[in-house]
Amino acid sequence: MTTELSSQSARSSALCSEDYSLYSNFSEDELIQMAIEQSLSEATQQTSTQGLQKPSEVTVGAKNLLATKVNKAGESRPGASNMAGARTQTCSSMQPLAKRRYQPRPGDTSSKFTSGNGTRCIAWTRYDGSVYIVPEHEEPSPIVEAIMNGNDELLRSKLKSGENLLEKNEDGWIPLHECAYYGQLKCLKLLIKAYPGTIDVRTMNEETALYLATNRNHVDCVQLLLESGAEPDIANKARVTPIYKACERQNAEILKMLVKYNGDVNHRCNQGWTALHEAVSRNDLEIIEILVQAGAKISVSNIYGISPLFVAAQSGQLDALKFLIGHGADVNSQASDKATALYEACKNGHAHIVEYLLSENADANIPGKNGLLPIHIAAQCGHKETVCLLIPVTSRARIRRSGISPLHLAAERNRDETLEELIEAGYDVNSTLSYERSRMYEDRRSTPLYFAVSNNNIYATELLLKAGAHPNVDLINPLLVAIRQGCIKSMKLLLAHGANINAYIAAVPSTFPATIMFSMQYLSLLKFLLDQGCDALSCFTCEYGSGEHPPLQDISPREDFPQRNTKPKFVQFCEMVSTPKITRWAGPIIDLLLDYVGNVQLCSRLTEHLDSYEDWAVIKEKSKPPRSLLHLCRIKIRETLGNERLKRLNRLQIPSRLIRYLEYNYSNDC
Repeated sequence: MTTELSSQSARSSALCSEDYSLYSNFSEDELIQMAIEQSLSEATQQTSTQGLQKPSEVTVGAKNLLATKVNKAGESRPGASNMAGARTQTCSSMQPLAKRRYQPRPGDTSSKFTSGNGTRCIAWTRYDGSVYIVPEHEEPSPIVEAIMNGNDELLRSKLKSGENLLEKNEDGWIPLHECAYYGQLKCLKLLIKAYPGTIDVRTMNEETALYLATNRNHVDCVQLLLESGAEPDIANKARVTPIYKACERQNAEILKMLVKYNGDVNHRCNQGWTALHEAVSRNDLEIIEILVQAGAKISVSNIYGISPLFVAAQSGQLDALKFLIGHGADVNSQASDKATALYEACKNGHAHIVEYLLSENADANIPGKNGLLPIHIAAQCGHKETVCLLIPVTSRARIRRSGISPLHLAAERNRDETLEELIEAGYDVNSTLSYERSRMYEDRRSTPLYFAVSNNNIYATELLLKAGAHPNVDLINPLLVAIRQGCIKSMKLLLAHGANINAYIAAVPSTFPATIMFSMQYLSLLKFLLDQGCDALSCFTCEYGSGEHPPLQDISPREDFPQRNTKPKFVQFCEMVSTPKITRWAGPIIDLLLDYVGNVQLCSRLTEHLDSYEDWAVIKEKSKPPRSLLHLCRIKIRETLGNERLKRLNRLQIPSRLIRYLEYNYSNDC
């Protein structure tokens, strides 16, 4: 990966001040490269302003950028490598850097690049996530090279010559650590014999030789170190011990050795995670049994109250779960957030775990901190099979007490299959959210139908309506939501099942239906509603009539609810049509509305609109009485039929010519 610093300077210089979540989709190589470039840029600036300085670590911004990779991966188990703590160094033209030596280890990956001053460098990514940047031509350490190759004769000659083999490198490693890391048993024996007091020396990351040998699965080295007196419970910076590492590496042989030498099987890392937690997460029964026989506590919890049982349920490890329950783990124990193992299994869709927990009398009616039951979270996540298992064992009374139905959550997340199962099981499609839950939404929605319509989910909308959902329960009618979205299919479904075509909004009181208010800018939509029987006459009722109107005030469809003891101000049609967004359509809107009313008198403000544009003069003329007898008869017949019959004209036993007449099919009028 070769990239000129100058071509990336703008991007690099901004890293410190930007939100690092912006880089969550970057690969590890891209993150490393960006951190390198920023570090080199800052090092170059420092050199030019302050002269030659000692090699400096990458800035906090670059470290945080590298930490993004860990956050992106969602690594939650303590003890895993953390790139945020990596010691990342940089190189430039500074002379002190030439004295550094770095020997690549098996598993290390490299990326080559050219710095801004032309220096060719290599960025090495090590086993623990740390990144080292060195000149490409750097010589390896002779001692490390000898250890890597298992050259114990060279090492013995160095010792005989009196050479000091306790010098630490940049990581705080001494040759003893290198021997343990590479599994060179003969070299390790020589160094332990020569320097017995260094057996528990720690690196900069507080790792001992025993920890490194365990991490690399070098059984012989582990045995030698333990026999030579190595302490088995020395933890690294994350408080991770060799026992934990043995469980992580699933090495039962090493674990048995550590247990034999009295290693603490209940040691906790920084977040309270134990070796048993790690073994359970990997479903390794052999490791689990060794730990339990050595005294590992079955019900130990980490700082979040998560026990091994919880981990087994969360990760879907059935064998480990059976083992723990068989050894006395409480199936209904709760974490700090009140969630149970059943709740977590439902959340992650582990149907086989749910089935087993229920067979072991797990309580499906224990709510979490948010008041939701396992069936709620299963419905929200769309785990159909899990929902089917929970339906027979979940109390409907507990669901009502929670203030929310699984139907709400399934509809909110478009979980159509789960919604079908819940409806088939008899869940009330007209259940409403509790006041506390409803007020969490700005529009105060309350029914599953509202969620389906607001998601523009036609299938779910039809499913709920066919199951008996009432379309006029919510504070804001779902029909208004469908109109705002311009979804004719949803509108037709709602109207066919009795939605109020003349719906109003309490928060925005008006003298004409809100359905007209929401469709003014879309004439075809407005005509559809008027054809279905929407009240057009109310648009021509004005309290000021032909008199002078007061100055216009701001009209917002999202005004606050009227305060108590205050008379609400009703918005009139002439005021709404005078708003800046609609006024240019005033003429065509009035023209369309006139087709659905008889003789009306336009108020002075509407007349003023029609006078403002000469092409609208014909509309003004159209409004003058008397209207034609043909038009008045149509209005009277439509009024007599009523809205419900108008919706199904084609099903009425009347002549097709009359149907066309009532549907304003002008070309087929008399």
